[in-house]
Amino acid sequence: MSQGRHQVTYDEGDQYDGEWNTDGQRHGWGNLAFADGTKYVGKFEVGLFAGGVLSFADGSRYEGEFTAGKYHGFGIYTRADGTKFEGQFADGKVKGFGLMTFSDGTYGRPRNEGQFEGSAIVNRCQAKDAIRRAQQAAHLIRTQMSAQAQ
Repeated sequence: MSQGRHQVTYDEGDQYDGEWNTDGQRHGWGNLAFADGTKYVGKFEVGLFAGGVLSFADGSRYEGEFTAGKYHGFGIYTRADGTKFEGQFADGKVKGFGLMTFSDGTYGRPRNEGQFEGSAIVNRCQAKDAIRRAQQAAHLIRTQMSAQAQ
């Protein structure tokens, strides 16, 4: 694949429409639709997700930062039932500070804010900075998506 923007349909039915680097890797802005209904829109670096929105067929979605193709940094993960985590991720998992909001808009009692390891809260404390940074990361991605769509 040559450098530039190209559309490709893979044997398994996945489709990519986006930019490529000179090494034939997805690199830059693109849209990847998987055959199972999962979709990714965002930046790629050397073939891997680097910051965008990953939407799953069940309605859940992640908006935010990626490293080496995994959730990593700050972002917002919203489950299909509306439960959401805003905060830090590492190596594809919830890890660090953040806030869990349930589908009814409540935060639990006591409030599910603090340091998380997966779905477990390990230290209840304020996590305002992590929440703000997650919201900023998601907003930046949505803004970039809007600009790319024009």
